[in-house]
Amino acid sequence: MLKSLTLKPGVNRESTRYAAEGTWYETDKVRFRFGLPEKIGGWQRLSASTYLGVARSLTNWATLSGQNLLAVGTNLKYYIERGGQYFDVTPIRLTTAAGGATFAAVNGSAVLTVTSASHGAQQGDYVTFSAAVSLGGNITATVLNREYVVLSVLTGNTFTITATATANASDVGNGGGATVAAYQIPVGNEIEVPFSGWSAGRWGFGTWGFGGVTLAPMRIWSQSNFGEDLFFTYRGSAPFYWDASTGVTTRAVYVSSLGGASNVPVISNIAFVSDIFRFAFCFGANELGAAPLDPMLIRWSDQEDVANWTPTALNQAGSLRLSQGTEIVAVRQARQEVLVWTDSAVYGLQYLGAPEVWGAQLLGSNITVVSPNGTIYANNVAYWMGIDKFYYYDGTVKTLPCTLRSYVFNDINKNQFNQVICGTNEQFDEVWWFYPSAGATQNNRYVVYNYVENIWFYGNLSRSAWIDADLRDNPIAATYSNNLVSQEFGVDSNELGTATPIIATITSGEFDIDEGDRFMMINRILPDMTFVGSTADAPSATMTILPLQNSGSGYYNPLSVGGNSTATITRITTVPIEEFTGQVFVRIRGRQIAVKIESTGLGVTWKLGKPRLDIRPDGRR
Repeated sequence: MLKSLTLKPGVNRESTRYAAEGTWYETDKVRFRFGLPEKIGGWQRLSASTYLGVARSLTNWATLSGQNLLAVGTNLKYYIERGGQYFDVTPIRLTTAAGGATFAAVNGSAVLTVTSASHGAQQGDYVTFSAAVSLGGNITATVLNREYVVLSVLTGNTFTITATATANASDVGNGGGATVAAYQIPVGNEIEVPFSGWSAGRWGFGTWGFGGVTLAPMRIWSQSNFGEDLFFTYRGSAPFYWDASTGVTTRAVYVSSLGGASNVPVISNIAFVSDIFRFAFCFGANELGAAPLDPMLIRWSDQEDVANWTPTALNQAGSLRLSQGTEIVAVRQARQEVLVWTDSAVYGLQYLGAPEVWGAQLLGSNITVVSPNGTIYANNVAYWMGIDKFYYYDGTVKTLPCTLRSYVFNDINKNQFNQVICGTNEQFDEVWWFYPSAGATQNNRYVVYNYVENIWFYGNLSRSAWIDADLRDNPIAATYSNNLVSQEFGVDSNELGTATPIIATITSGEFDIDEGDRFMMINRILPDMTFVGSTADAPSATMTILPLQNSGSGYYNPLSVGGNSTATITRITTVPIEEFTGQVFVRIRGRQIAVKIESTGLGVTWKLGKPRLDIRPDGRR
């Protein structure tokens, strides 16, 4: 008899493969649309240009002149992407006077010693020299007047760099002329870095005389548009401002350096601008007139003035402190409020007008949030990943039921929680989370929730930042190849300039006949697939039947019984109608059966319909 392979959409890994009967158990690079599985779209790099560091934040907007810009914050730099080029707008923290840096060379070495009083640089920081003159030999003005990475810090007044040329005997003395050194803001960690010793760990934690163990934080940026300009910061820094009217070749500056600046926070964790009322916020900031960071304090500027943070009777600058939790972790703009997550609660921040200006309402407590970028607002609902489950807020904070909860949280690197990112793929009604598995130090997996069909699926893909297709044709994602890619572009992977196949696979749970008391024999497969959108001349996929003696026995090896276990489904022609392999004869015997569909070819995409299996009972032993 012919039996249709009709399975519920979504993936369920909360129990065994046998308990997942009637649904799917494994996926990779496969989504569900209208209840049916299909291969996800490909990705294409924006350009051959690359940036330095690992990107952790993306923001897309358009200027008044119509420029489509993308801000890219990495652990080393801050960039503005335009037309596939990355323009370095990393702020300068210190610029010396003329003659503020001199160079000492050693014959036969490219390492130069730089003397610069109170430079404050750390190993790995970036510094740009200008107005330098030749040291007399190979170390010319052209060699010196460029950006360098600090190789090592010798003292508070000296450090080394590696020049682009090797010094000779003529490069002597402390030359350099009227050199000006411009020091960029310190670089940050790519990942959370464990360290131990005195001051590591919590107060009172551990045995007297032994240091604690904690994590040196990774660089995490936050940013919002203030009109066509950009207001941004990284955790533990003063806020910055980039003026779009000055052009993409002009660096950002400290907000405190703007005209009319007053009591701008000297330290902050999250920068944010409210959509409607145009207040600049710092979530986690120093109190007015103090220096230490208060991680639960919210400060905001005067309305329409990013520089004025001094509260008076004539403006609306102010502050408030949240009570539940130890730090503010994440912030999102919602439809009628600003959502604020602490490490144990969710608040709604609403504009009240003078004199209170902004007020906070507790929306939910006893919750967790995994990271600053682990939240999203989609379809008028806030979704986020906690440290052991998912949540959503649609007017009430609730647990989001997940059929992949055990799979995700039993195999996640808890020391790298801050790497977790979340984004939407609105075209397919999806929320994507990228996270590092237990043995990984970078995001290498994703889990997806389709909020229209209320289903979950997962797979393997490395992305460090993501933004939906707001002003671009496709979602934009940051890779670990130091570039950006357009997602849902084509059908192949083109991250490095050469198209490579995307391996897409999906496997069902186990199913049987008559509650598994009898074996079954499968003689024929009648596939039902479409390859619309494929660019290959003869795209194909394979369907494999995986038989078991019982639900705990593992798959037979070999799978077939003197025949075939795999059907290759190939598109034959597209004109006048799309034709594909009509039927494949196999010979497979088992008490339980699972079905696997996989494609590995270049230029292939597919969607599964309603395949049928020719099955007959075949005894009890």
